[in-house]
Amino acid sequence: MTFDRTIKIAPSILSADFADFGREIRAIEDQGADWVHVDVMDGHFVPNLTFGPPAVKAFRRHVKTVMDVHLMIAPVDPYIDAFAEAGADILTAHVEAGPHIHRTLQAIRAAGMKAGVALNPGTPAEAVAPLLELTDLVCVMTVNPGFGGQKFLDMTAKVRALREMIGDREIHIEIDGGVDPTTAPLVAAAGADVLVAGSAVFRGGSVSDPAPYGTNIAAIRKAAEAAQAG
Repeated sequence: MTFDRTIKIAPSILSADFADFGREIRAIEDQGADWVHVDVMDGHFVPNLTFGPPAVKAFRRHVKTVMDVHLMIAPVDPYIDAFAEAGADILTAHVEAGPHIHRTLQAIRAAGMKAGVALNPGTPAEAVAPLLELTDLVCVMTVNPGFGGQKFLDMTAKVRALREMIGDREIHIEIDGGVDPTTAPLVAAAGADVLVAGSAVFRGGSVSDPAPYGTNIAAIRKAAEAAQAG
């Protein structure tokens, strides 16, 4: 992975057809996705269950771009090596998921992955200030994690604070939750460069008719890039 601050669209496969993940992943990449976002939920840290390392390993065979794995689980540390073996390029843990987030980020990097740290809506930007030297990505949740399709929560002030805090460090700011062509410009103007979108990408399309995926991705990208350009 090379670093840049251009807008990257990372469709969340939580909104894909669960019976056809391989073709869904190939379809979104063919239609312009930059990254593939995988939401891992444990029914404990968040009120939903999704994927474990075996599923992520199966997805990896189809991902040609970047596999961005977001752990909404607690604890994290016992599973880091399993997700590394599964092929995650980026592994993101929540700052709220355990008492030793420094150790978690160190372990993620030691396992050969980029290290991400996520912030729930109620957690301030300052929570990651001591972590920036161990971090490759900060994920700002713009919904309370656990389910797709929720209403966007305005976290633009937090994003601006993070952008200022990060300075010239090579750290992505990712937005996860309620991203669409209306909300994308808000966070892009504030400094975000990676936009996770689920229903807003997959709406109206299918593996047999993937063109709407491309239309949706292009609309989000166009709106975000215009805002980023100022």
